[in-house]
Amino acid sequence: MRKLVVLLLLPLFVWSQNDSIKIEWGGFLDTYYSYDLDAPKGEQKLPFLYNYNRHNEFAVNLALLKAKVTYDNFYASVALQAGTYVEDNYANESVKYLNEAYVGIYLDANKKHSVEMGILPSYIGLESATTFNNLTLTRSILADNSPYFMTGLWYHYNPNARWSFGALVTNGWQRIHKADRSVEPAFGTQITYKPNTRHTFNWSSYSGKEDYATYTGMRWFENLYWDAQWNSKWHTVVGYDIGWQQTPNGYKSWWAPLFIAQYSWNTHWQTALRGEYYHDKSNVMIDQPLPFKTWGTSVNTDYIVNKYCKFRIEARYLSATENVLNGQTNSLFLTSSLVMGF
Repeated sequence: MRKLVVLLLLPLFVWSQNDSIKIEWGGFLDTYYSYDLDAPKGEQKLPFLYNYNRHNEFAVNLALLKAKVTYDNFYASVALQAGTYVEDNYANESVKYLNEAYVGIYLDANKKHSVEMGILPSYIGLESATTFNNLTLTRSILADNSPYFMTGLWYHYNPNARWSFGALVTNGWQRIHKADRSVEPAFGTQITYKPNTRHTFNWSSYSGKEDYATYTGMRWFENLYWDAQWNSKWHTVVGYDIGWQQTPNGYKSWWAPLFIAQYSWNTHWQTALRGEYYHDKSNVMIDQPLPFKTWGTSVNTDYIVNKYCKFRIEARYLSATENVLNGQTNSLFLTSSLVMGF
């Protein structure tokens, strides 16, 4: 791992001596402690969560080091990662320590058209793996079970400050390594509308062949959200996911609504409330022997130490109609996090 880091970063130090090339550095470190009051037997709290998923243990969720190079109409980004998020979310990948690695070019002088290729950040949803700007400490079930990354080609078109459009061709649903090369590439689209600086409307879609049990069929997926910064105090998010998976017995669907409201008491203190529901009775996304129909609520309080550091604490409660939460119908866990980002 140490040799890989040196080989990847050494050229950036050499290039940084050239005044015509711009180097931007970034980092992120997310440490946490979480306790599940139902005391799970295994290391993980719940198998369908991929962040902050260690019980009764101090751990690093995500440590990230990023470098972005720009020169003329060209740019490239490389980010190295480690942590329990990587262990859980990249369990089936041979390449685990690259959070992103892509090259991009602007296709016109006004930089309205661009193309990126490589391991890319996901275009689906607004809850990032780097939690610093997320309204809640933990991710929603909706976010944890939709892609955090894509591998492929992404075309961007930004005609003005209000509209942006994207089209993607990828290896599939959150996949670096393509296991079955006979399967056609997957496709995605994104439309974002910002009528002003306070409101963002987003619609992302996905279509491609994915596995369901032993069958490979088409998956169709839509993600919509509205992010609203009403004033200096109130910030809300409304989101909705819906998907369809082709099976030998027709299409099976899943859907999930989400609502988050954050209140900023002052420049140092914030509180957020979340309500969510995840409906996957056919277990397309949540691998359980029983239908997965689960409600969730959470409340978190953040102390903003400064613009680079936050201390966060959250209580989260999940309630299901079946025994899908470690053999029970409910789960309550507490999580605290000290996070730094620059």
